[in-house]
Amino acid sequence: MTTSITDTRHIDPLAPQRPFEYDDGVIRVCHLEHRWGRNDCAPMIARTRHFHVCTVAGRLEIRHWLGAEEIDNDLTGLLLDELFTPGLLSGTDMFERVFTGVVRSTVPDALGAWSSFYRNTIRKVRACWQRPGAGGGQISDMAPVYSRALRLVPPGHVLDLGSCFGFFPLLLAETGRHHVTASDVVGGSMELLSQVVKERRAQLDTLVCDAASVPMPDNSFDTVTLLHLIEHLPHDHARAVIHEAVRLASKWVVIAVPFEDEPDPAYGHIQAFNIRELRALGHEAGRPFTVSEYHGGWLILDTE
Repeated sequence: MTTSITDTRHIDPLAPQRPFEYDDGVIRVCHLEHRWGRNDCAPMIARTRHFHVCTVAGRLEIRHWLGAEEIDNDLTGLLLDELFTPGLLSGTDMFERVFTGVVRSTVPDALGAWSSFYRNTIRKVRACWQRPGAGGGQISDMAPVYSRALRLVPPGHVLDLGSCFGFFPLLLAETGRHHVTASDVVGGSMELLSQVVKERRAQLDTLVCDAASVPMPDNSFDTVTLLHLIEHLPHDHARAVIHEAVRLASKWVVIAVPFEDEPDPAYGHIQAFNIRELRALGHEAGRPFTVSEYHGGWLILDTE
């Protein structure tokens, strides 16, 4: 049985919830040790290593027994491996709701749950810098990308486009050498990042906008970064985003992509890139550029 949801109801990562439970009106996620008396005989769709998938009163309920110390961005792979790749659940909307629900249901309060998620993820990123490739997973894959981007971005004003959770702009801000603005089209992600930044006492601005239409003047930033963004965008939208980055950057545009033979739909990729494709993007941008390979591909545009 495959359960898919496409629902217009907004996902609010900080919405008030009962402790150890997430219920957004579409799905319910709860911790197995804190089920508030849920019926243990509820019809079960499937049981995996970490999850029970049930129906309660005709609604989907995901139960889990993950601890707060286990929640980080490698939850992406865990959900894909156990629930989505086997076909038990499907759809981007469903994935985002389950992801949010698992994080929220591990710690009683909203900010505490997300602060733990960010703290665990950043700690694991830094551990991967000390032991490259340790552990595998999404964090291990991205850690060297973050490391190289940190080395490439000089001090100054930096805009990160398509920040999602904002791990890279947060890492950049915590160096103390940059004035950083994170941006994303999803307002909830930017509000969440703003709250976590305050808790971590870092300095970082956020901006809600389409990466192809940023409401800022030309040359507003020294450097604009696009890390693993354009593989998620259609061809024309990706080119528009790069054009916008060139408009906004007075010095550099730093673009990183994964190299794939085919786009990986599990991670929402709809374009695949190689060295030849990156060179074509550089020529289209009309600025001096370099292309290189390091845990994927890199296109650096000189906009001075």
